[in-house]
Amino acid sequence: MADLEKLPVTVITGFLGAGKTTLIRHLMQNPGGKRLAVLVNEFGDVGVDGEILKSCAIPDCPAENILELANGCLCCTVADEFIPTIESLLAMEPRPDHILIETSGLALPKPLLKAFDWPDIRSKITVDGVIALADAEAVATGRFAPNVAAVDAQRAADDSLDHETPLSEVFEDQISCADIVVLTKPDLAGPDGVAKARAVIAAEAPRPLPIVEVAEGVVDPRILIGLEAAAEDDMDARPSHHDTAHDHDHDDFESVVVDLPEIASPEILVNRIEALARDRDILRIKGHVAVAGKPMRLLVQAVGARVRHQYDRPWTAEEARQGRLVVIAEHDRIDGNAIRAALTDLAVPA
Repeated sequence: MADLEKLPVTVITGFLGAGKTTLIRHLMQNPGGKRLAVLVNEFGDVGVDGEILKSCAIPDCPAENILELANGCLCCTVADEFIPTIESLLAMEPRPDHILIETSGLALPKPLLKAFDWPDIRSKITVDGVIALADAEAVATGRFAPNVAAVDAQRAADDSLDHETPLSEVFEDQISCADIVVLTKPDLAGPDGVAKARAVIAAEAPRPLPIVEVAEGVVDPRILIGLEAAAEDDMDARPSHHDTAHDHDHDDFESVVVDLPEIASPEILVNRIEALARDRDILRIKGHVAVAGKPMRLLVQAVGARVRHQYDRPWTAEEARQGRLVVIAEHDRIDGNAIRAALTDLAVPA
C-alpha cells in the first residue's frame, strides 16, 4: 500500500473558559466534508469536555472518533498516552481526514508541538495550525496582559508587584505559538473592549497574527482548517517563556472534583459558584448536576463569577442522578474542603 500523506492536526489552545469546546462543537457539526477526529486533554479527573462533544457527534465526527486524555497534559505524557492515542486515531477505519486537539486551558502549546517530532509519529502527522482562543472581555481588562500600558504604569508605581503571574505566562505562550487568534465573546466585551483586546494581542504576538472575532463558536471552518502551517518545523518563530527549561509542570494550578447529589435549585448553585469565584479566586468550574423534578441533566460552565447553565440531555435509565463538578484554581488559593462544603449542602433534603 502506498504511503499515506501526513494527517493534518489542528491544536486548539486558549485560557480556561475561552470557548474551546464550543468552537470544536461547531467545527464538528460543520466539518466541510472532512471526517474529523477529536482528542480532548482535560485538566482534572473528569472528562467533561469529551462528554459534551460526544453528545453532539454526527456521522462525519462520530462518538468513537472523540478520545480523551485526563491523566495529565499531553506534552507530559508523550510516550505513555499521547503517542498511543495518535496511533489509534491513525489506525481508524475509515481514517480521519483531520484531527482536532483541544488542549487543557492550562497547557503550554510549545512543548506539545515538540511531541510531534517524536520518531514514532513525525512522518505520519503534521500540525496544520495552532489556534489560540482569547476571551475578549478578559483580555481587555488586562488580567492576562502584563505589557499593556495600565499594567506597566501600575508596576512602575509599586515595586512590590510581581513581574508576571502564571496566568499571564500561559496566555503569552499561547499567543506566541499561534497561527491565528480567535477572539471570543466579542459581544460581552463591546467595541471598546474588542479594540483593547486586539491591541493587547498584537503587543504580545512575536509576529503579525490574524485575529478573528467569533461569538458562540460560529466561524467558517475554512478559516481555521487547512492552514498548512507545519508548525512542528517552525519552532523558532514561536518563542516561549519556557524555552530554556528542560521540562515544565502545572504545579501552579490544582483541581478539585466535587460529587453532588440531586440539588433543589439551579439558582442557588449559581449563587454559590459566584461567591466561590469572588472569595477564593476560582478560575473555572465545569460539570453537570441533577435538579429535582427535572428529567434533563443541567450542564454548568463558569469562568470566574460568570456562570452559564443549560439543560443538555435527558438522564438515561442506566445513569445515577449524580452531579459532578471540576473546580480549578491556583494551588495557593484552592481549599477542597471549603469548596465541597459550599457546594454539597445544596442537596434536596432526604
